[in-house]
Amino acid sequence: MSVRSTLATPLAASAYTMSSGRLGAIVAALLGLAGVAVGGLALARLAGRVTFGPGPGGAVVALAAGCAAMAIGGLVVATSDGGLGTGNGLGGAVVALVVGLAATALGGLVLARSRRTG
Repeated sequence: MSVRSTLATPLAASAYTMSSGRLGAIVAALLGLAGVAVGGLALARLAGRVTFGPGPGGAVVALAAGCAAMAIGGLVVATSDGGLGTGNGLGGAVVALVVGLAATALGGLVLARSRRTG
């Protein structure tokens, strides 16, 4: 391999390039955030602080969204070629894993409390 071919190969994607890893990480993070929002609303409704929004059925939505976010984020982490900052979506995928875990935990908490009080 010559020096010229090494210099011609970009080390990272540009800031404006939308790679499949970045797109997957964005979708996973948004899915996880939706799960956290629905789980938070369901928990607030269960505690009697909010009179609108999803009830214990929102717990299932939060669990499903959290699990999907963690699955997509894990897939992006497993298939990422480079490290953080290379444009492969690795940083966003790690964020999606954490947010998906939070959504799953909120959904589980709502389910546990709804079974205990109901």
